[in-house]
Amino acid sequence: MQSVNHRRAANARRSRRARLKKQSGFTLLELLVVLVIIGMLAALVGPRYFSQLGKSQATIARAQIDVFTKSIDNFRLDVGRYPTADENLAALFVKPANADKWAGPYLKKEAPLDPWGHPYVYQVPGTKGDYAVISYGRDGQPGGTGEDADISSE
Repeated sequence: MQSVNHRRAANARRSRRARLKKQSGFTLLELLVVLVIIGMLAALVGPRYFSQLGKSQATIARAQIDVFTKSIDNFRLDVGRYPTADENLAALFVKPANADKWAGPYLKKEAPLDPWGHPYVYQVPGTKGDYAVISYGRDGQPGGTGEDADISSE
């Protein structure tokens, strides 16, 4: 009798283990809850990430404008004048025809586009000084606020 009870107990343990193995996956409800939690986290983190991206593009534009202004000032020290509006920022990389004392190139490569893909604007004279280097921001148009704001050397 005892061996029969012993066998029944062993069979019960085996069937319990088999049921547990079959139930080891996730239910659809559990997966949906996890997806909702991930979606909520993305909704919180996403806007913060993209606002930082816009700030970093403005920082890159300011850094590039700073390099241009230093190169323009070096051009002036060597040539005795600022590049003309016709020569533009290209005069910092390629020698203009009437710049005898040009000792460039003042940039390692041609002037890049701003971080939003627009060319930098070089104005001679500038609104407040001898010249201005301007990025019109994300929208590429004068004026604006936020990421569309102008970034200028003046």
